[in-house]
Amino acid sequence: MTKNYNRRTEKDYGFLRTLYYNLFVIFVVFPISKLMYNIKVEGRENVPKGETNLIFAGNHVSYLDPPLVTLAVGKNVAYMAKQELFKDKSWLLRFLVHSLGAFAINREKPELATFKTVKAVFNTHWSLGIFPQGRIIKEPVIENIHKGFVMFAKKFKADIVPVGVCGFDGYAKRLFEKHMTVKVGKPISYTLDEDEIVRQWAEQISQLTGLENRIKSKEAINI
Repeated sequence: MTKNYNRRTEKDYGFLRTLYYNLFVIFVVFPISKLMYNIKVEGRENVPKGETNLIFAGNHVSYLDPPLVTLAVGKNVAYMAKQELFKDKSWLLRFLVHSLGAFAINREKPELATFKTVKAVFNTHWSLGIFPQGRIIKEPVIENIHKGFVMFAKKFKADIVPVGVCGFDGYAKRLFEKHMTVKVGKPISYTLDEDEIVRQWAEQISQLTGLENRIKSKEAINI
């Protein structure tokens, strides 16, 4: 029987996983990011306060992005991940992806189970994490945006907070070897037109990271 990696319920984001998630961020993510990557965070004051639904949407440069985004925004974030990660040859990666609350998504066609999982995430007051380009991008450009994050924003009335991951040029092998910055942008209202949301996200990510913004027309957006 094939395991369904895209379906989680409210119980999956209960007290124990929330506790584990926060301990992992405090005792693993924070020390490693400081000691290995000299991480700096800018713009955390832009994260809306309260119990509002939020989607944190960042550029995608490495496997470090999810924990670094979480560290920057100070929220419990459940990330959408490509299905292949749940079957990766690295047992450690498989374990972390699953244990930290991520769930799989069919990037070509989101399934009903995915919508139910997103609803469960918001019901437990976690936030949703998405990388709209859908994969790790090595080129310094913003293009080929998948509009799924806009669809979820409108469906669940969740504002989108852009997060720019800056300065990644390889994985650190020694203490204080790398220097990275994570910058949190201004929230984008889910009430805006779909293409306007994509345009504003791309524009903010470009400003935060210095990446070239090629999202200037509908042709640059993946439906």
